[in-house]
Amino acid sequence: MVPRVLGSLCAVLILLIVASRPAAAMPDLDQSDTSIDYRIEKLTEANRDLASRFGGPEIALLEKLNRADAKHLQRLPQLIVPSSWRSEIAHSPFPSTYTAATATPKLLVVDQPSQAFAAYEYGQQVYWGPVSSGRQAKPTPSGVYHLNWRARSRTSTLSGEWRLNWYFNFHNTRGLAFHEFDLPGLPQSHACVRLLARDAEWVYQWGESWTLDAKGQLNTPGTPVLIMGGYAFGSPAPWQSADYWRRKIALPDVLPDK
Repeated sequence: MVPRVLGSLCAVLILLIVASRPAAAMPDLDQSDTSIDYRIEKLTEANRDLASRFGGPEIALLEKLNRADAKHLQRLPQLIVPSSWRSEIAHSPFPSTYTAATATPKLLVVDQPSQAFAAYEYGQQVYWGPVSSGRQAKPTPSGVYHLNWRARSRTSTLSGEWRLNWYFNFHNTRGLAFHEFDLPGLPQSHACVRLLARDAEWVYQWGESWTLDAKGQLNTPGTPVLIMGGYAFGSPAPWQSADYWRRKIALPDVLPDK
């Protein structure tokens, strides 16, 4: 009888000890954080080797903050670097909630002045990343579109040497799409919206394509896409200023329908 009582008392003590331990901190996965500060770091020959200074997850975040893939990051004249390393969604320049889209199951927003995109589900931001939209001579058109059809990989019509992975068309007439390709830190495409490889794959898997009837006519449109504004060519990149990160991208009060 005594051993059984002692065993019960030990079990209770163990439960009390476990319950008294502080809960592990959970990463902020659902909203951006305006309390994070950012600094501008000039790149020189002495500090340009980013792989020796930052880990893989940190370089992945620097890609998003600076709108450049890892290959182009070290070629930039300066970097925006966060004061603390949080989840990627915590560093998003977009508002975590978009009230005008609360009735919309899925929405992609591209802000060309910021060279960034965000994905919303019923008005809640679930993902974001950098883009490289159209260069000055081939600008990406602003407006409301829809994701149409997708292909795991396509050859560019401009050059047979260009492979466009995770391709998701949003302008069927002009052949414009979201896809993976180089992000040099500025708008450089031929009017498509370039994404980091991991972001392009995410959009490819997440987005809804159109459905067509037996005659090839549109039955239901795919995920809506809102492309906002135009890039200020000739001006400094706005995200390369610490002030930029103290505010959020302004979204329309009413979600345009065309």
